[in-house]
Amino acid sequence: MKTAKFSIGQVVRHRLFPFRGIIFDVDPQFANSEEWYRAIPAEVRPSKDQPFYHLLAENSDTEYIAYVSEQNLLEDVSGEPVRHPQIRELFLKTPDGHYQPKYQIRH
Repeated sequence: MKTAKFSIGQVVRHRLFPFRGIIFDVDPQFANSEEWYRAIPAEVRPSKDQPFYHLLAENSDTEYIAYVSEQNLLEDVSGEPVRHPQIRELFLKTPDGHYQPKYQIRH
């Protein structure tokens, strides 16, 4: 099992699609439904044996929850704040613009 490259509170962006978000949970390997997995086109379907991240995500139109494989994430270095409405429930924004979890979540 791989060690997660990204951490809770980190802002990331998708490698292929135009969205970004804050990580609020990490699964050490795929833990979503088989139906969800099969809905991903085979040519871009990620391997299940890598960390998957739960994001408070946003694109230019809306905010939502996303579930993304590690291979499809990159660190977001824009410094732009994330506007997702659930941020205040889970995170405190630090003076340097980072997001610190309010609670420690354990599996």
